[in-house]
Amino acid sequence: MKSNQIVVLLVAAFFCSGLSGCIGSDSFDILPEKKGVPGGLTLACLRSSMYTSMVIEIDHEPGYRPFSSSADMLVERLNSVCDKPSGISVEYNEVDFQHEGAWTAQDVRDKGWEQKDTSPRDGTTLYWQVLFPAGTYETDSVLGVAVDASTVALFGDSIDEADGPFGRPSVEDVENSVLVHEVGHLLGLVNLVYQSPVDHEDDEHPGHSNNEDSVMYWAVESADVSNFIFGTLPNDFDNDDRNDLAGLADGSIEIRDQLWP
Repeated sequence: MKSNQIVVLLVAAFFCSGLSGCIGSDSFDILPEKKGVPGGLTLACLRSSMYTSMVIEIDHEPGYRPFSSSADMLVERLNSVCDKPSGISVEYNEVDFQHEGAWTAQDVRDKGWEQKDTSPRDGTTLYWQVLFPAGTYETDSVLGVAVDASTVALFGDSIDEADGPFGRPSVEDVENSVLVHEVGHLLGLVNLVYQSPVDHEDDEHPGHSNNEDSVMYWAVESADVSNFIFGTLPNDFDNDDRNDLAGLADGSIEIRDQLWP
């Protein structure tokens, strides 16, 4: 089941490509709960004026629980950019999504909202959700998708085949990076809900970084495995990503499409 290539990572909202298909915004804001677009709860995470704590809800099918290192790394990355004085924690739920066939973005959105334990905005706690379902995305080279303001999915069956020759990078390494990458889109990276003052978005892959050292790199898992076999797969935001987030947090960079405030 292992492949000698690392497949190209997809994640994006608003954009059409050969890998991702197209995710529009018309279906996101359905009453009674607005679902928003990826990046729609960026300020809710970056600031503490409304939400002082955060919970990452991980809903996984039996046998698809993520590596503990993936969740630990995600919390570390979020703590480094989001202001949550009461802490960021992870909650696990083992579920049967009762889904057959390949997944679409709408499937992820529907199943995610069926499983949410609470509203993404509950009191002073912000909730984001990560699905780890059985099966693959409709384009089976896709490892993960961000589908609305609070929901992403990672496809373990595809990740299992995305390690490189000689196990470098490993399945665990790939999962670590994909998870941070996807949640990076929930933070609005790159230019999903704002325009960066720095030109670090890849022209041919909107919503992604042009810096191969950023976890938001457009091909953080490249089909050219030699890019990473002797190095480390990026799993952290670069300075441009962090400067964007800092500018959004302090208001020096204009932001749009926010569910709050």
